[in-house]
Amino acid sequence: SFEISGFGLRGLATITSTEPTLANLAEKCAVAIPECSSADDDISKIRHEFELAKQRFINIPEALSSMPKMNPQGIYVNKNLRLDNIQVYGFDYDYTLAHYSSDLQSLIYDLAKQHMVNEFRYPESCMKFKYDPTFPIRGLYYDKQKGCLMKLDFFGSIEPDGCYFGRRKLSRKELENMYGTRHMGREQARVLVGLMDFFCFSEACLIADMVQYFVDAKLEFDASYIYNDVNRAIQHVHRSGLVHRGILADPTRYLLKNGQLLRFLRSLKDKGKKLFLMTNSPYHFVDGGMRYLMEESFGLRDSWRDLFDVVIAKANKPEFYTSEHPFRCYDEGRDTLAFTKVDSFHPEKIYYHGCLKSFLQITKWRGPEVIYFGDHLFSDLRGPSKAGWRTVAIIHELEREIQIQNEDSYRFEQAKFNIIQELLGKFHATVSNNQRSGTCQSLLDELNRERQKAREAMKQMFNRSFGATFVTDTGQESAFSYHIHQYADVYTSKPENFMFYRPEAWLHVPYDIKIMPHHVKVASSLFKS
Repeated sequence: SFEISGFGLRGLATITSTEPTLANLAEKCAVAIPECSSADDDISKIRHEFELAKQRFINIPEALSSMPKMNPQGIYVNKNLRLDNIQVYGFDYDYTLAHYSSDLQSLIYDLAKQHMVNEFRYPESCMKFKYDPTFPIRGLYYDKQKGCLMKLDFFGSIEPDGCYFGRRKLSRKELENMYGTRHMGREQARVLVGLMDFFCFSEACLIADMVQYFVDAKLEFDASYIYNDVNRAIQHVHRSGLVHRGILADPTRYLLKNGQLLRFLRSLKDKGKKLFLMTNSPYHFVDGGMRYLMEESFGLRDSWRDLFDVVIAKANKPEFYTSEHPFRCYDEGRDTLAFTKVDSFHPEKIYYHGCLKSFLQITKWRGPEVIYFGDHLFSDLRGPSKAGWRTVAIIHELEREIQIQNEDSYRFEQAKFNIIQELLGKFHATVSNNQRSGTCQSLLDELNRERQKAREAMKQMFNRSFGATFVTDTGQESAFSYHIHQYADVYTSKPENFMFYRPEAWLHVPYDIKIMPHHVKVASSLFKS
């Protein structure tokens, strides 16, 4: 369920918020039309405006190329943040300090699939399944009762063209028959599970493929069993170390080297900041990965651990933030945990488990002076946010989505959609359902077709099945964006993007934000002559 009381709905950041809207388009672009009072005359005016707009659709307006571009490496602000107040920087490891190639999702998918066949006795034919990187996006929801994989908007409503049963997209009629309404009420939302972490791509794809198998085989199945088995298999390949061993066995295939990361971490140390690493992964995996990522940057006697004041592995987030588990000192040579009490942290030692309460007691670090970077909105950021830490969501997909948004082709389709949406608003305000003539219905059908074409064009630019991660096909916030607002003070694609900002910078929420700070709304008034 989505609680939105007290939360200001944001919209697309407008570049020129005071520009005239499409309501003035016909007046600016054509001969004046006499004032009319009848519905037929009003429809004629809407038709005239529509024909004028279609003429502008032929070529992308020059105004689009003059619009400012959003920065793919920018830091986008949900809550004001003064960097000069931050004294302590904390980092997750996977998908925060370490970024992976798309091959990792195939590895996770294949290992989980094998586990389901070998241990859960799924049919041998399932071994033929292949991970499809073009299918899932982050932030989808799975209905454990009905077996549907879906994208939700800010209000918890199902995206009309973003609901799949197996690998087949449900039509709007099927969606209506199955759910009655697109809005997921509190009771319906109880059976939904969010797919938010870095396993979510392979998990969503494997769930859909398994559902499709049972559908094709005409076998009865319980949708909750599919989710439970896939989730157990995904957890197994992680906790058993299968994924870790696969990555370390071929780091050049899975890990993406990044020289800027070391520069960023060293710059923080040079400014006297405290750094800590807190991850759910085991130390040997983190050590192997960090050695590979920074092997060309350190001398023989240097180590990545010199960058961090505290290193905590197997932290068991999100329980770390609420439990009272003690810290244990880890002996990497013997691969054992010490029995002595941990009442202080030393940079040369590694710590396992622990809890936030003990962490704060030992370090004496105050909440507002600590900032934590993580990729998982729930296990990484929800706890720190509630504890008073400042939070940074690392969303790797952000760069690509901003690059697409910056393209004139996308902005052109967005402007078309906004124009048609305004015309449809005028139409429905003018004509009631029982007053529609053949002329009215013809215009309505044409407007709906043009709107759908613009929606589909925008969607295909991001992902053919579910569209963009942050917004719906109509430009409204997705449920994933809602959670970013809740738990991330700022968000960006990589930690080292902070190097582009002065260390004493004040990061402010833009005054004109109405949806996500990185998203620009193309005003329909760009189509004026």
